[in-house]
Amino acid sequence: MLLLLLLLSSAASSDINSDRAALSALRSAVGGRTLFWNTSFTTPCKWQGVQCENNRVTVLRLPASSLFGKLPSNTLSNLTLLRILSLRLNHLSGPLPEDLSRLSHLRNLNLEGNQFSGPVSNFFFSLRSLVRLSLASNNFSGEIPSGFNNLTRLRTLYLENNQFSGVLPDIELPNLEHFNVSFNNLNGSVPKGLEGKPKSAFLGTLLCGKPLDNACADKGAATPAARKSGQKGRSVDAEEIKNQEDETGEKPIMEAENGSTDNRISVAAAAAAAMSTNGNAASEDGGKVAAAKKLVFFWDVTRVFDLEDLLSASAEVLGKGSFGTSYKAVLEVGTVVTVKRLKDVMISEWEFKEKIEGVGAMDNENLVPLRAYYYSREEKLLVYDYMQMGSLSAFLHGNRGAGGTPLNWEIRSRIALGAARGIEYLHCQGSNSAHGNIKSSNVLLTKSYDARISDFGLNQLVGPPSSPTRVTGYRAPEVTDPRKVSQKADVYSFGVLLLELLTGKAPLEDGLDLPRWVESVVREEWTSEVFDLELLRHQNVEEEMVQLLQLGIDCTAQYPDQRPSISQVAKRIEELRCSSLRHDQEQHDSVSDAN
Repeated sequence: MLLLLLLLSSAASSDINSDRAALSALRSAVGGRTLFWNTSFTTPCKWQGVQCENNRVTVLRLPASSLFGKLPSNTLSNLTLLRILSLRLNHLSGPLPEDLSRLSHLRNLNLEGNQFSGPVSNFFFSLRSLVRLSLASNNFSGEIPSGFNNLTRLRTLYLENNQFSGVLPDIELPNLEHFNVSFNNLNGSVPKGLEGKPKSAFLGTLLCGKPLDNACADKGAATPAARKSGQKGRSVDAEEIKNQEDETGEKPIMEAENGSTDNRISVAAAAAAAMSTNGNAASEDGGKVAAAKKLVFFWDVTRVFDLEDLLSASAEVLGKGSFGTSYKAVLEVGTVVTVKRLKDVMISEWEFKEKIEGVGAMDNENLVPLRAYYYSREEKLLVYDYMQMGSLSAFLHGNRGAGGTPLNWEIRSRIALGAARGIEYLHCQGSNSAHGNIKSSNVLLTKSYDARISDFGLNQLVGPPSSPTRVTGYRAPEVTDPRKVSQKADVYSFGVLLLELLTGKAPLEDGLDLPRWVESVVREEWTSEVFDLELLRHQNVEEEMVQLLQLGIDCTAQYPDQRPSISQVAKRIEELRCSSLRHDQEQHDSVSDAN
């Protein structure tokens, strides 16, 4: 028996030594952050990005680690018990080594955002345990093989942003949930087995037929209109996400007669146009629309403008949401305000005034204050402070290119805490007090990136939406009437907002149910893959990021009684921020001591 134990111990030691040798060979070949591995350690299990079970390497995650060059043979393939491999967002190039076929236990493989090239090798199709595979944003070429059908456990297959060409094969995998081949040189019709995938899975190709809008002229015919010139990467997706502000699906307001769109109009012109559309008589002088009424101000503020000033102000359409259209209005005196024109107000003037007085009385640093309102039979206007930094949605999904301001961990966690405190204040107004429409476009930002919640209290003013909205990505599963939302439903919506902050993904991007997608990735032990690229730079707060991710998952529990209160959520975020600040200070102190 003693001899058997010694033999087993020797075999285990040999296996971990083999894993260590494989990783050391990889380190010598690709450099980057692997150069920080402490080679004096006898085990690689303490190296950054490496995880072990039973003294064997099972997980290797090196995203955004400045790796470069080609992957040599007889390195990764010697990690024979590897289950998860992530090398995304590096500078690796060349063809993949064929001996990766030896990784028979591999479940999750992410090579996105490198410069790998050549055709997809047949070795992939021997990796029968694969559940998630991403080859997106590389230089792979040739036809997409039908051999992917051999990977019957596959749930995710991302092949977008490559140089694949030819006809798309029919990929019929029983468990395939997420699929994308956009921005490749593919032609012909979308195969029948893939017709149920979202349009975004096929953008920037020459494909035709369902689910795309362009029908095939005949079977297998290519339709050049499917490719939009000058589009690269996910720019189309970003544009679609920016258009989430227009949740009703209506066209941009005030289209000019020549077909162009000019967002610079007057508030009066918009009001008059709307009244005319509704069958009401429009005033010839827009500045005198309902001049018999006056603006009602809150908090006894100095009245630096009146209704006529407001209606004659030049205005720019900021966006259209669930409750109406918002404008940036610049008055002649130089004051800049935001004016919201409400739609579908179904209550009496007396009831409207009673409810809006309650909204105007709200006073918290994390709310956008309501300064004034106007009520007439034809028009209902609300006047707010103008937030020149815009919405969180615009920062996350609209300003990601060159010149866009990156949102690091400190800023995102500050936004999360400010938004939570604003909602907490609303919930403290009474057990039935809820926001009802929490989403990233309703979180506005100050110059110092502090969060301000907007559109609170408005769900009690309007009737049911006249057309389906696109906010279902934030809506709790138990909500059937958007006018009747509980505090626990607010917590669900805020949880989606947290996941959006951490992943950089919009709730409806690529047709994803964001909370369920995050849960599935975490369940598959691929947690670090969900974080937005900008957050990967902050390795010292990874633990806090994971804890905030778990908080978002807790908030989006299916059943309301399983969700925390918003007060508990705000307290937890504050604790996480304090923890990350301590880490920063400790790191600063250690650097100072070293110097």
